[in-house]
Amino acid sequence: MRKIVVAIFLLAAVVSCVSIDCPVQNKVETLYALKTPTGTTDTMGVDTLTVWTHRINYTDNKRDSILINRLCGTKATSFSIPISHTLSEDSIFTLLKTEDGIDEWLDTICIYKEDYPHFESVDCHATYFHQITELKTTHHGIDSITIQNREVSYDKVEHFFLYLKADR
Repeated sequence: MRKIVVAIFLLAAVVSCVSIDCPVQNKVETLYALKTPTGTTDTMGVDTLTVWTHRINYTDNKRDSILINRLCGTKATSFSIPISHTLSEDSIFTLLKTEDGIDEWLDTICIYKEDYPHFESVDCHATYFHQITELKTTHHGIDSITIQNREVSYDKVEHFFLYLKADR
């Protein structure tokens, strides 16, 4: 009887130590907030936004990957873009189009960053967090972008303020 009690106690102790706390919402992505020149929340108006990047995979020969497909801008005030795990630079391409499709503006945004591994548990998949070091963009439809938060992790904070040109 004593052996059974000891076995049950040991089994309970082992099971209680296997509690895994892997985060459920563990997307590491950057959040872009649209702003007016005065700093208030903006929308894209009647424009639509498409965002894509190059998929870096040796078997894909760098084919593009759509991240946002024709986001309608009448109510959109922000959008999120995933960030690469281990590249030192992410390049994303944005295409703003008017509702009638006559006018369009293509811009490139280059995000330079340092990656560092984030450890939760040996039972959780590998994750990388990032420190944004620099940001460059073209200026066809985008007036400017400012970095608001350099740390990219699971937190859903605004990383960039995106200012679109008023005359687009």
